[in-house]
Amino acid sequence: MSSRLLSVTLFGAILSALSITAHAQPGGDARGLAATCFTCHGTDGRSTGGIPPSLAGRPRAELLQQMKDFKADKRPATIMHQHAKGYTDAQLELIAGYFANVPAGPAAAPARAPN
Repeated sequence: MSSRLLSVTLFGAILSALSITAHAQPGGDARGLAATCFTCHGTDGRSTGGIPPSLAGRPRAELLQQMKDFKADKRPATIMHQHAKGYTDAQLELIAGYFANVPAGPAAAPARAPN
């Protein structure tokens, strides 16, 4: 087998493995994108005390429209317009879909340090 053919075959195998890995976890790609929201909106979009608002379980269309409005400077914000501009519309759709599919609920209790 020539080194070029071996390289192409190996590259194809790596791409296939990455594709399988990405699809092995439902919502894996979307959760990765949404993870940047966790700092302010809580893990999986469940904020503590509702400020900023929880995103978990909210309607997909509503979340997507709000993010597009932030991106287009149609909705006032302190920082969300900057975050939203960092994503493509397709990525915003993935993020909105992710949070819409996370069951609404209280924020997880912080882990306690062992005594």
